[in-house]
Amino acid sequence: MTSSDLWDQDAAEHYEETSAAMYAPEVLDPAVDFLARLAGSGAALEFAVGTGRVAIPLAARGVPVTGIELSRAMADQLRRRDDQETVPVVLGDMATTATDGRFTLVYLVWNGLSNLRTQDEQVRCFANAARHLTPGGRFVIELWVPGIQRMPPGQSAVPFEVSAEHTGFDTYDLVTQRGTSHHYWRQEDGSLRYGASNFRYVWPSECDLMARLAGLELEQRLADWKGAPYTASSESHVSVWQKPSDVLPGNLPA
Repeated sequence: MTSSDLWDQDAAEHYEETSAAMYAPEVLDPAVDFLARLAGSGAALEFAVGTGRVAIPLAARGVPVTGIELSRAMADQLRRRDDQETVPVVLGDMATTATDGRFTLVYLVWNGLSNLRTQDEQVRCFANAARHLTPGGRFVIELWVPGIQRMPPGQSAVPFEVSAEHTGFDTYDLVTQRGTSHHYWRQEDGSLRYGASNFRYVWPSECDLMARLAGLELEQRLADWKGAPYTASSESHVSVWQKPSDVLPGNLPA
């Protein structure tokens, strides 16, 4: 059992439409470039592979990619874009599901870690990444920095996009570190389509502790895929942890 929301057929069918901005070359290409450099001549494993937004172009660069995905509906959308041989997918949650082989790179993009809504599951996700890595391999996440610093006292919601096509805001529970992203999309006929997803937000320092528990060491932290420095005002981070070369899979925490 996982605490993550399960994306249903309707959400999967609308995913590329509602996430169109994330497919733009100026957004996607730097991420694929970054991950391809880290993978080198080895293989990569993507947690929460979804419809293959990153996995398919990364495989096209010559990197063998395997995915783990909780939602069969999302995996089916990937299959419509690509065959099982190019990007094989294992159905299951990213905290506990294992796949054959070892990888030089495990990655989890676009705030995916927060889909796990308990700290225990997030800790297990780091441990699962470490189990799949070869010695010297790297675990990479892309994660937003919680916007709660922008909330005045008594406020519980922060907008993250307001446009003619889409309005989105997050509501936060500061005690549990849980929240909900609310989305309103304007349709061509003028009607509104609502969608919501639940999350647990994680600070970069908490991620570092989870990595240490898994036997991983922080290698670098950037503000984005293009390599901008991470600062106190950064709204997101791309963090890379490395599995030491002298650590064997059997020595990692379960």
